[in-house]
Amino acid sequence: MMPTTQTIARRPKWLRHEDLAIHKTPTVGREEYLDHMTFRANRRPLFTEIFGPLVGLKEEWEAQGASTEELDFSAFHYRCEGRGWLPVNTGRLGGYPERVIEETDDYLLQRDGYGRTMKLAKGVATLPLPLDHPVHNMQDWLKIKSWYEFSPTRLSQDWESAARAYRTEGMVVCVSIPGGFDEPRQLMGEEALCLAYYEQPELLRDMLTTIGETAFRVLECVSRTTQIDLLFVHEDMAGKSGPLIGPNLIREFIRPYYRKIWDMLAERGARLFDQDSDGDMRRVIPAFLDCGINVMHPMEPAAGMDIVQIRAQYGTRLAFYGGIDKHILRRTKAEISAELEHKIPPMVATGGCVLALDHRIPNGTPLDNYRFYIRKAWELLGE
Repeated sequence: MMPTTQTIARRPKWLRHEDLAIHKTPTVGREEYLDHMTFRANRRPLFTEIFGPLVGLKEEWEAQGASTEELDFSAFHYRCEGRGWLPVNTGRLGGYPERVIEETDDYLLQRDGYGRTMKLAKGVATLPLPLDHPVHNMQDWLKIKSWYEFSPTRLSQDWESAARAYRTEGMVVCVSIPGGFDEPRQLMGEEALCLAYYEQPELLRDMLTTIGETAFRVLECVSRTTQIDLLFVHEDMAGKSGPLIGPNLIREFIRPYYRKIWDMLAERGARLFDQDSDGDMRRVIPAFLDCGINVMHPMEPAAGMDIVQIRAQYGTRLAFYGGIDKHILRRTKAEISAELEHKIPPMVATGGCVLALDHRIPNGTPLDNYRFYIRKAWELLGE
């Protein structure tokens, strides 16, 4: 009898976030990728897997006869760029000592660098969830503000040699900044943060001014001698019902932070400002375009982010990657085909898109369906 998902979940082999990493071989050079994503050229389509499997899926696939290469995804053909991340720190530097509070067969409870109590459900998730947060008011923030202030130690000694190596290898040179929503959310929690926009605006302004000045100083130094290609920011600020803050708050609080850094990097040749957020971001896309964003991912269809409609609305103002419904892989092959036939041809025609599933591959996805998905995608991509 084939093991069920429930049986497999009781004895997971791949538990950690890093256990779910996938192996891809980049075959798209830096210039081709940058030209493709800025609509300067559309030579050949791009197709990839962004995140890989959810915890538990590899056990399911192994039970269904997956090869070692299928389990690490090296068996599957993608066409994507290579990214090189410069070893510089624009976010939290310092924090509290991390320690384990309690561990059972079912969960891990630990204190993280922010000082939060974090709970990880074993065999269910790879990322823990916070049970508390360190900042409730300005006094709390001032206690840890030094974590976000500038220090020369934010630039590692080998960042310049790393940059040269990435350019020699034809990789896209990338840097990141803390999310204008996400970093305060890490410090305060979602509910407290959303209230703070109205009840403690001076607290948020001081947070983002401090973070922004530090990020600016780090990246201004780096970009004097190194061509940065891509600026990345992680936000995760929306669900199926929409974003947690609206366009007015984005323009008031986040825009000054984003633009301070992006305007400087864009003047020095940076071409992509890439924002990561799940959920329905449609109401705030114009506000983030005004902030300088020109790439979004993962474009979640279950939340209404239809890449065909969004391309029709915004044209060459917004590139993206992702956009293929991950949940379709658990349905019939006819439904998989319909999803791909709806989305791949218009994206191939317009460029400015790396086609991919919109997030991790869900449990219950048959291995044979994923094999079919890859074959059908390449059939439509013309290779």
